[in-house]
Amino acid sequence: MTRATIAGLGTAVGHRVVTNHDLAESLDTSDEWIVERTGIHERRIGGSCLELGAQAARLALNEADVDAADLDLIICATCTPDQVFPAVANRVQQELGAVCGAFDLNAACSGFTYAVTLAQSQIAAGMERVLVVGVDTLSRFTDWEDRTTAILFGDGAGAVVMTAAQNEDRGVLSTFMGSEGRFADLLVCDFGDYIRMDGKEVFRQAVRVMVAASRRVLEDAGLEASDVSVVIPHQANLRIIESAMKRLGVAQDRAATVLEVTGNTSSASIPLAMNAAREKGAISDDDIVLLVGFGAGMSVAAALLRWGQ
Repeated sequence: MTRATIAGLGTAVGHRVVTNHDLAESLDTSDEWIVERTGIHERRIGGSCLELGAQAARLALNEADVDAADLDLIICATCTPDQVFPAVANRVQQELGAVCGAFDLNAACSGFTYAVTLAQSQIAAGMERVLVVGVDTLSRFTDWEDRTTAILFGDGAGAVVMTAAQNEDRGVLSTFMGSEGRFADLLVCDFGDYIRMDGKEVFRQAVRVMVAASRRVLEDAGLEASDVSVVIPHQANLRIIESAMKRLGVAQDRAATVLEVTGNTSSASIPLAMNAAREKGAISDDDIVLLVGFGAGMSVAAALLRWGQ
């Protein structure tokens, strides 16, 4: 089977910085309270899905040295589209000058990893270049007077260009997509309303499904947790990440995080953390990289990659 690999990566975040101290001016909270419970110090706010998604996509295309006109498909993972329709992917396609198929995918915070899985399947089926965009603007659906949710969310985008791996040992090794609809009411946003969340139960279930999905892709690839060089988890809450890493048996310093300065950016969080890890030199060629996300639904997805072309 032809494996897909990441040939280019780009990111974008909201232009306005909202710190914990900013929120403490209007909410019954403090910097210490927020950091202790979430690990978040600040978040980025602003921009549309089209603006942020197109910005990240251009950077990814430039790094991959791929012209938008040569793309075979655009998959945009988002749960906060700018319009009911058309899809954000259609608008991004027009903005980039692409002439391929384009559609949105809503798996909430698992969306980017879902989209990577679909891109792998399309490249295995014969496509050559697939653009995956994860973008969300959760600030538009946040009740800024509710301290349980206002402290969490930010806006951002991340994009990757996926191409056929030149080395058969590189690229996507295994993937998993799951959903447990019985927990759908734990994290909800109705039309015209704000995000509502049962935080404690989301925490408990998130750790469980992240660990289960991670073990699934490792088993399918014939690898162990000790083989993983870097884990790139959904950036919802640092305490969730710490608990999942402990149960998985992977050292905490192998988990890539960026939520400290971005907050929870849903579909954008994994590529944002991936880019931060890469810039720090934490990801090298031939490294085993684990992507794992969870979200409303409750959706969950994991992908295991051997980094490099």
